Amino acid sequence: MSTEHEPPEDTEHPPPTAEVLVESVPAAMSLAPGAFGGELVLDTQAAPGVESMRAGLRQAGPLAAAGVLANGANVVVTVALARLLTTHSYGVLNQLTGLFLILSMPGSAVVVAVVRRVTLWHEGGSGQLVRRWAGRVHRQGSLVVITWGVIVFATRHWIAVLLGQRSGIGIAAILTAAAFFVLLSLDRGLLQARRAYRPLAANLLFEGGMRTAAVLVLVGAGKGPSGAAVGVLIAEAATAAQARYAAVRAWSEDRVGGSWSSGWVAALRPDGMLDGARLERHRVAVDLFVASLSLSLVAVLQNIDVLVVGKDDPTHSGAYAAVSVTSKAIVFGAIVLGGYLLPEAAIRWRQGGHALRQLGVVLVLLAVPAALLLGVAVGASHVLLEVVFHHAYAAAATALAPLVGAMILLSISVILTMYLLAIGRRWVVGVLFAGALALALGVVSVNGAPHATALVDLAVQAGVASVILVGFTVVHGVHFRHPTVRARLT
Repeated sequence: MSTEHEPPEDTEHPPPTAEVLVESVPAAMSLAPGAFGGELVLDTQAAPGVESMRAGLRQAGPLAAAGVLANGANVVVTVALARLLTTHSYGVLNQLTGLFLILSMPGSAVVVAVVRRVTLWHEGGSGQLVRRWAGRVHRQGSLVVITWGVIVFATRHWIAVLLGQRSGIGIAAILTAAAFFVLLSLDRGLLQARRAYRPLAANLLFEGGMRTAAVLVLVGAGKGPSGAAVGVLIAEAATAAQARYAAVRAWSEDRVGGSWSSGWVAALRPDGMLDGARLERHRVAVDLFVASLSLSLVAVLQNIDVLVVGKDDPTHSGAYAAVSVTSKAIVFGAIVLGGYLLPEAAIRWRQGGHALRQLGVVLVLLAVPAALLLGVAVGASHVLLEVVFHHAYAAAATALAPLVGAMILLSISVILTMYLLAIGRRWVVGVLFAGALALALGVVSVNGAPHATALVDLAVQAGVASVILVGFTVVHGVHFRHPTVRARLT
């Protein structure tokens, strides 16, 4: 029997009655301010399979801790680079970093597609075949990354002119690093689908440590922004190798729990092999395309302001870069915690429930740093920038508070987007597209002025988050009022 064909979806099993009763609390009540209170934290009477918020905090804790430590490493690098580089060079580096974030977002889309499909396949008892499929895809992906790297380094000068950059090496390095990030996202998706949160946290820590060491060494050696870009490339390549090891180890511990005559395997009988494989490839391709587009738009919402300020007002690009780096750390935390929420939402929704408790865990873990950062931004923005960076970077201090508010709202949008993609709700891409277009037009209209750019960002992010939240609530309302609708929509 061939293993070259991906599995089609298995028949969904109805959830236990007790779980249905617990999970059928209206979404609006679950999202109310008091919904994440003591009764959910204690939850000593929870039915089997329905975890309390405390259990969720234990599961997500390693990822949250890894995110804090990795962010701490990023802060160290940020402060060091701000002192090692001129303000202009720091602005150039931040533009390269923004380019990396935008180009690497398809990696997050790979995570979404892998988690949605692999969790389904694994529930059907096809763990061994998942490993074979993942190995084949990884080999093909590695070949693509190597080919891509050769091409961009060979054409680096032309690409640099096209993008308005001076350093071809820096551009080529950052483009190749983004490709490695997409490759390692395959293995991060496998870890998430396996619910292997501790190895995933270890991989995040490994990435943060490698990036810190490589970037600081090369910039300290006088290589400037190009050296920092090469450091990012080294870190991503090494992290991809470590993620491959962790994913292979996690799935090697798996034991096929179902019958070889059920699930994926049954669908691959000669009479159904071709149609099943085609259908599954189509579903994976659609998931990948929608998630890639959605998360690329998230990257635009996160970074378009930096690119526009760097182009329209170069004299303030370095100062605005410092404000941007400070405010956008919270978005990184949202993406990290999305690694916990994504498989939980995909698995529970397919079982007929929801992951609102897990969503609550993520929001609680984000609320504390968000509140602290917003408080400092409102009350001591100049002091923060002067102490952490340098007084030369305080020129855009008035933009810090509104930009922090904007990034908190974007973090909420990111979390809800990950949840919606996990349960197959693709309309969110339209909301993100409208928001990205509005933000691009808005920041261009203010000609790169830092404070005005931040205010435009805040207004647009508020609108995007509000629309997504309303849609999210409607989705859950329909789900609970009409349980059979889920089978037709998922």
